[in-house]
Amino acid sequence: MTAAAQDISFDAESAPAAFLDVQDLRVHFSTDDGVVKAVDGLSFTVQRGQTLGIVGESGSGKSVTSQAILGLHRGTRAKVTGSIWLDGEQLNAASDEQVRRLRGSKMAMIFQDPLSSLHPFFTVGAQISEAYRVHNKVSKAAARRLSVEMLDRVGIPNPDKRFDDYAHSFSGGMRQRAMIAMALVCRPALLVADEPTASLDAESAARVLDIFVAFQQVGVTVLIATHDQALVARYGKKVLHLADGRLA
Repeated sequence: MTAAAQDISFDAESAPAAFLDVQDLRVHFSTDDGVVKAVDGLSFTVQRGQTLGIVGESGSGKSVTSQAILGLHRGTRAKVTGSIWLDGEQLNAASDEQVRRLRGSKMAMIFQDPLSSLHPFFTVGAQISEAYRVHNKVSKAAARRLSVEMLDRVGIPNPDKRFDDYAHSFSGGMRQRAMIAMALVCRPALLVADEPTASLDAESAARVLDIFVAFQQVGVTVLIATHDQALVARYGKKVLHLADGRLA
């Protein structure tokens, strides 16, 4: 159990049985024109190793929901209420430091635009290694070996050589796979992907989704937020349809 998990207290009898349990989630933003209810009373559960598709058009609340689970609205103007439980830990009752420790080690997110998420001045491999070393006390050499292995697992050709390349030299599909490698290198139990195939061609998109399926089969819980209903129909057994921040 991580130090963060040890620090988070909760009533064991009241903790939900589902691996991920979101109840009455509301994410409201105060603007000059009034309150924007981006998510307004959303509830759902996901079992360990299950794939959940969250489908909706732009503005439906799917990305806001994904970010709320990872605690990414903290420090913003968003007001987040409701409860979010992950494996018996109430995330929205945890401190900022506890959530930061869990983010990456127990839960991770893949964003829509991998090029903006990868630093242009550091090699792809160095960024993956650093993500691992933040949560694990290992040498640079050990982190490099694991990072090369992870690049290989997500289908990057010649991973030992591509480790030292920069993001701009990767294709769109390879950048997305590199982001998946970075997200999964610490073996999180929950992977949240926000429009992970939006900028990819059909072949690259299929490869990315095959990676999700492979990790789901070894117990990783996957949430895919997307506007592509056909995509989640093929890869997710459970689908939520959102409109205006609510279940459609």
